[in-house]
Amino acid sequence: MSRKRFIIKNTIRKKIKRVVIAILSILTITCTLAKPSFADTTGFKFNMSYIYFGEPTQYAARVKDTKGSISEISPSYFDLNADGSLKTTSKTDKSSISEMHSKGIKVVPFLSNHWDRSLGRLALSKRDKLSDQIINAILEYNLDGVNVDLENLDEEDRDSYTDFVRLLRDKIPEDKVLAVAVASNPKGLKTGWHGSYDYGALGKYSDYIMIMTYDEHYSGGVAGPVAGIEFVENSIKYALERVPKEKIVLGIPFFGRIWKNGGGMSGQGASLNDIEMLLARYRGQVTFDYVSLSPKAVITIKAGDVKPYIFGNRLDTGTYIIWYENEASIKRKLELVKKYDLKGTGSWSLGQETLNTWDYYDLWLNGHYFTDSQGHWALKSIIFAANKGWMIGNGSTSFAPNNYLTRAEAATALVRALGLRKEEIENVKGDTAQSRVTIRSVGVARNVDIAQNKGITQSSDADNYGEVVVFNDISQHWAKNEIEIAAQHNIVLGRGDGTFGPNDSITREEIAVLADRIFANTSTLADRTGTFFDAAANTLTDISDTFVDENNTITDRGAAPTTRGDTVAYRKTVLTGSSDTFADRGDAFTDEPSDNYNNITDIITDNINSTNINSTNINIAYKDV
Repeated sequence: MSRKRFIIKNTIRKKIKRVVIAILSILTITCTLAKPSFADTTGFKFNMSYIYFGEPTQYAARVKDTKGSISEISPSYFDLNADGSLKTTSKTDKSSISEMHSKGIKVVPFLSNHWDRSLGRLALSKRDKLSDQIINAILEYNLDGVNVDLENLDEEDRDSYTDFVRLLRDKIPEDKVLAVAVASNPKGLKTGWHGSYDYGALGKYSDYIMIMTYDEHYSGGVAGPVAGIEFVENSIKYALERVPKEKIVLGIPFFGRIWKNGGGMSGQGASLNDIEMLLARYRGQVTFDYVSLSPKAVITIKAGDVKPYIFGNRLDTGTYIIWYENEASIKRKLELVKKYDLKGTGSWSLGQETLNTWDYYDLWLNGHYFTDSQGHWALKSIIFAANKGWMIGNGSTSFAPNNYLTRAEAATALVRALGLRKEEIENVKGDTAQSRVTIRSVGVARNVDIAQNKGITQSSDADNYGEVVVFNDISQHWAKNEIEIAAQHNIVLGRGDGTFGPNDSITREEIAVLADRIFANTSTLADRTGTFFDAAANTLTDISDTFVDENNTITDRGAAPTTRGDTVAYRKTVLTGSSDTFADRGDAFTDEPSDNYNNITDIITDNINSTNINSTNINIAYKDV
């Protein structure tokens, strides 16, 4: 089958080619398409993690393990001296901070009194001076703020604690983060440790509060879940009565606790990866408690077994009960973020989790339960697409990232996400040919065949504008309206024989040609005369060479079908994986479809202007898709 092809023959810069691919790939991502509710779509949920164990040289590797799931770390940089003044710890490392910044990660260290009530009170008595010291340290080390984590105070310290946070709010630069870690309070206690936190006032002065929704059962106490679901949910409800939901961060424990039958160990903390090791080595018997939605394990260490050490404590011969977190229990907690529309999550602490945690964490945090996408190489981009409401997946638990995209689905996604509609355009030669990027509203007329190798001018296109292309194989198709709109806007042209092939898989080559079309529909090219000619189907355009695999390697394979994973991955690589001008413009996409075309084309305009494209260095022709 012959196809007409749009070719850019010269030296247009790679960044323009990449941004056009981004446009198509972001928009052609739905398998079961329904009109999305853009008003309900959101960006990525916030996710931070404390870093306490290990050295700064290990931080980069731990952040890398998260696969892009966190945006902020809170390392142990700020302690207190014996006189209550600020002590910067030996872990405060400028090179590590710079490295995090180079990866787009904020560094917001936590201030700790390490459960020392007397020291915490002394520091609060000197809060004006201490707040100055903290601000100076933030500026000196180019930090992104502070996370206040003073614990084991009581109701007597409530007002001074609140005033300390108020002072920090008054002094901290506007672009810095002020966070406060607070004890969970599911029972609404007003005395003791829980009484030291005025949730409402702390929420007023801080950017967010991080609820430590863990240690329901603790060291020295009776055995039980670390963070049972009722405990966690009631803690959220208490906070919501006092703090705006957009300022609430839910704490997720990356640890469990160990109790020995008969005594000798009572609630010893253990990282989830250490617990995983114990269960494998000593053949742990695991059950899932459906009341607390928490896993529980029993291990027996025999006399002849190797005796393990957990945080320096030896586990001798005996039987041990372990309450901890696993994939199932963490997912149930992450679901609460969507249920209550919270800001996001924080975890204690990075490096204690099992590595598979990051295969699902971001999906569940953002309210997408696609079990077939866990660990997928395009995971981040799948979430982006789902957050924007440009797809609904194959049901609530499947995205089908390796399924092929059909031509109808591609056309529908484009039309809906760009907010295109059938409309008449007057004065095509005049006012609509504006200097900024607009839709080149030139359709292909009903029943008009374009002769092989025959030129067609802008004016003859314009004469036919407004008539809807009717393909003879879409009359009963669910996407008929969207296909016709896409054709009217000259984005799809069909097979050249009166058919569109709506249920055929769209190839990588065809995706590239659609990208060419959007590029052609700009005022920069609107005054040019196109030339139509036949081209071999397996001949790729320059643009279609730009495809990204799971290794971020550019490939061609133009005739290969395009998967849903392919298409969403282009968004990640093109809009966030480059230092080019447009790479920082990922936030240009909004929840309103009518805005997206303008924002996308503004990006193209910026890059066209910066590359000095002119009539002497572009030759164009068309190909049907």
